[in-house]
Amino acid sequence: MGKEEKSVIEPTREENYPEWYQEVIKASDMAELSPVRGCMVIKPWGYALWENISRILDDMFKATGVKNAYFPLFIPISFLEKEAEHVEGFAKECAVVTHHKLEQDANGHLVPAGKLAEPLIVRPTSETIIGDSFAKWIKSYRDLPMLINQWANVVRWEMRTRIFLRTSEFLWQEGHTVHATREEALDRTRMMLAVYRKMAEEYLAVPVITGEKTDSEKFPGAETTTCIEAMMQDCKALQAGTSHFLGQNFAKASGIKFQSEKETEEYGWTTSWGVSTRLIGGLIMTHGDDNGVVLPPRVASAHAVLLPIIRKEADRQMVMDYTRDLAARLREIRYVGYPLRVEIDDRDIGGARNWEWIKKGIPLRVEIGPKDIASDSVFVGRRDKDPRDKSAIKKDAFVHQITGILDDMQTALFQKALAFRRKHTRPIDDKTLFDAFFTPENPDRPEIHGGFALSHWCGDGACERQIKDRLNVTIRCIPDGRENEDGRCIECGKPSHGRVVFAKAY
Repeated sequence: MGKEEKSVIEPTREENYPEWYQEVIKASDMAELSPVRGCMVIKPWGYALWENISRILDDMFKATGVKNAYFPLFIPISFLEKEAEHVEGFAKECAVVTHHKLEQDANGHLVPAGKLAEPLIVRPTSETIIGDSFAKWIKSYRDLPMLINQWANVVRWEMRTRIFLRTSEFLWQEGHTVHATREEALDRTRMMLAVYRKMAEEYLAVPVITGEKTDSEKFPGAETTTCIEAMMQDCKALQAGTSHFLGQNFAKASGIKFQSEKETEEYGWTTSWGVSTRLIGGLIMTHGDDNGVVLPPRVASAHAVLLPIIRKEADRQMVMDYTRDLAARLREIRYVGYPLRVEIDDRDIGGARNWEWIKKGIPLRVEIGPKDIASDSVFVGRRDKDPRDKSAIKKDAFVHQITGILDDMQTALFQKALAFRRKHTRPIDDKTLFDAFFTPENPDRPEIHGGFALSHWCGDGACERQIKDRLNVTIRCIPDGRENEDGRCIECGKPSHGRVVFAKAY
């Protein structure tokens, strides 16, 4: 194998997982760092993945009655000040616009000029600016529920950044709704969390735990925050999506009122919910291997790449005609509601071509040469198998079987990730064992591995803070459907009535 054909990402996951993550993104040509510190350029292969995720989610949102709109990128600072807990939660992450033009100084350098009367915040989230519109739009109970979503970018000035997982600017959707009753708003909060779980598990093939955040981890200004939590291959947790019940806090701050059926003036009950390009990072860290990215078929940037093999110029027309005919037939097939996405790569770069597509994670690689054509067959490799594991399939059979093959891959990826999470999740009731579980490469307990610890917690924020300070471990969620079980808090030993999910997290 020549140097250009090398497949293994260096370092490997076992050698240096954080560095492997950066290298696998580079090798897959998904994204790269931008000249602006903490920001990223999402390249076509990565953006196609985001387009597929957002298109599927958008359809799911609209099926629940949500409509799309768009709101300003800039938010007056006075808007954030209306909700004290909200501004406190985001103050350290805000990018602020204070001037509206540039002028040249005596040395010819551009300097800010035209100071704004009121500073503007570059959107970190939109509860306050959308709330201002809602206050104008909503007058009566007949205007409710108000169900709005926007696809946008946001800025949260991060000190430590990592492509897709935590960047100063990222893409996301944020849903905002207003309801006449508390119960309706709570139902919507849970409904959208179920949508996120469906996306994660049925499309990204990422198993998640749903639950509620503790007070210290909830969204600033929310009454409750619900979430989906996933386990990455380094056994850390990733918060993959959140849905917030905001109560009447933002309605009162923004003046969102309506006349009820009883002709009384009431404040609305609001929710907000969102997922971001962080989902791509979670997908990579859940399924990627030492050969590169592994894309679940239901969201993959493309489903198959056709690789014509032309060793003699005399064969070119025959091979390309066969290849184009197959591509046309495949593109007529619908998979999870959309046409199959098929690439043709006829570059003459030898074995490097095959390995490039392996690193990019495309589900199926289809080789087509004169010998295959002679037997009316194609030579197929699956990304979830060993790169050397390929098989000949009759062309017509492949066309008829491709969606089944993709579904088989989708299921296999989910089951593999689920088995990994189960292996690294354990109930722990002993404090010494708990500490050892989260101590990297513990020489005294080599059989202990990090992951999700299901342990009792008394509900006291002081215990939560002590664990975080000592181990850099947080309560990821109070899991849905947990059993009432008497026990002792893993930190203080006081009575507890149920287990929560502890983990190190991104």
